[in-house]
Amino acid sequence: MNIHNKGSLIAYFTKHPDCKSTLEKWYHDVSKKNWKKPNDVIKDFNKARTIKNDRAIFEINGSDYRLIAELNYQKGWVFIKFIGTHAEYDKVDSETIDLYKK
Repeated sequence: MNIHNKGSLIAYFTKHPDCKSTLEKWYHDVSKKNWKKPNDVIKDFNKARTIKNDRAIFEINGSDYRLIAELNYQKGWVFIKFIGTHAEYDKVDSETIDLYKK
């Protein structure tokens, strides 16, 4: 999968260094995948959840942080829409949030 906004990961773990290695591993693992459907995500990340709007929610550092990504399965693209603490995640609409929209 081609992750389009890697800079958002870097910016986040610069402010939250405790999740740097986990986010780097997530990036490395996802970039090696070729997901074609939501179940493919669940097979590779058994704690991930797929939701409406072709989105998936990933746990980062156990349950300390959440990452929401939108996936274009046909083109093999991943767009990071949100990274935040569990408490911050509880306050957003995971189906529509887009913190990194230009």
